Parts: sequence; C-alpha cells; structure tokens
Amino acid sequence: MKGKVDVPYIILFFFVSVGAIIMFIPYLWMVLSSLKSNLEIISPSSGLFPKTISFDGYKTVIQEAPFMRWLLNSTFTSAAITLVTLFTSAIGGYVFAKYRFRGQKIYFVLLLATMMVPFQVVMIPSYLIISKMGLLNNLFAIIIPNLVSGFGIFLAKQFIEAIPNDLIEAARIDGAGEFRTFWSMILPQLTPALSALGIFTFMAAWNDYLWPLIVLNDTNKMTVPLALVFFNGQHSVNYNVVMSAGVLIMIPVVIVFLIFQRQFIKGMALTGLK
Repeated sequence: MKGKVDVPYIILFFFVSVGAIIMFIPYLWMVLSSLKSNLEIISPSSGLFPKTISFDGYKTVIQEAPFMRWLLNSTFTSAAITLVTLFTSAIGGYVFAKYRFRGQKIYFVLLLATMMVPFQVVMIPSYLIISKMGLLNNLFAIIIPNLVSGFGIFLAKQFIEAIPNDLIEAARIDGAGEFRTFWSMILPQLTPALSALGIFTFMAAWNDYLWPLIVLNDTNKMTVPLALVFFNGQHSVNYNVVMSAGVLIMIPVVIVFLIFQRQFIKGMALTGLK
C-alpha cells in the first residue's frame, strides 16, 4: 500500500527551502565577489561568478592593515562577554526561579523592561559612565556594559523553574552549600539553554559595530566590524577588499555555530516547549 502524500509538509518544506536560498544568496555573492578584482565588481557586465579568481582583496586585508590584531581584539571581547554573560544569566535565573524575596516581581519586571529599551536610548549615559571610569579607547569599554543580559536571565529562569525543588532540598540536606548546589546541580541542566544563549551572545558581541565605533579611536584597538570602515576609501570603495574582510569576519562565527549547532538546536527546541 502506497503511503499518503503529506501535502502540508511538502508545502512547508518548499517555502522553508525558498527562504533558506534567499537568505543564503547574499553570503554566496559576498564570497564570490571577494574573489574578483575591483574593476570586475563595478563592471556592468559582471556576473555572479568571477571570470578570473583573484586573491588581491585578501592580501590587502592581511598585509596592509593590522587585521590579525583586530581579530584578537574581537575574539577577546566576544569571549569575555559571552562567558561572563552565561554565568550572570545562569545565577540570576537561579535566584529569580528558586528564591523568594521582597520586591522580586518588581525587579523581574524592570529586568524585562530593559529588553524593550533600544540601545540608542542608553548610549549617551553609558558613554558618560565609561568616560568617568577612564575606560575610553580601552577594550573593557566594550566588555563592561555587556556583562548582564536581561534575555539571558529570563531564559535561564524559565529552564530552572522546571527543576524540582526536591532535588535542591536533597542537595542542601546532604550538606551542599548554595553555590555548590547551583554549580553541581543547576548549571549542568542548563547546558542546552546556555549553548543557545552563548551563540546568540557571541554573535551579537562579534558583530557589534556602533558601540566600538563610539568608544574606540586607536587603530590597534579596533574590532573586526570596524575594518569595513577602515577599508572604505574617502572618495571610492574597494569592494573586493571590503568583501574579503566581510568573509574573514564571518568565518569565526560560522565555526562557533558548527561546533555548538547540536546544543543550539536542542536549546531552541526546549525553549519553544517552555
């Protein structure tokens, strides 16, 4: 007996496939354009694929600018922001999920409210605070304002609320302190959620452009997104160089996602169930 054709699934698969192709085309265009000369890119007869493969854009990025220095700067700031954000989100979610204290609901509402405020609203106060701290033109000026995530605390809270209180009480009866209970029992069960949050946080920190542009003015302390501005000429743009820089900027994010994609998908699926 022939199986029934799942028409809704086929329709859904078709639209998802079309959407994926549409989203993938700009990345493919960027990679292929990085292999062209600048004259070929701006030529009206230029097609999608390069007529002659050229690595001049990559040579310019690596040889004529401290790109590796910028790469290290971005790696340091993104890794620091991600690691600290994961810890503060986990412990903050634990406090809101398993403790009861005066003003808890008000604090949580205020925390959620921070997710609705655009960064541009707090940009000037943040700049003044960083300036008073003497951290302008310092990589810590990027790190410090991003160490706590309202979304991260909310996500961790949703997961921790599903953990039975009996397990926590049993750990306390066995003599485990509060931090040991959190570290040994709560944190391991948050791995899927923290993996998803870690990827989101790392990508946001890696791609952050506006805030580093404001607080950094030393070329050697720039992060990789600022490289796109560095390679823009005053009167013209070397498109192959900009595309090459874009490809090099994208590679670390893709690697991080490929390494943690299984945990990321699991975390997103569990988030939907919450």
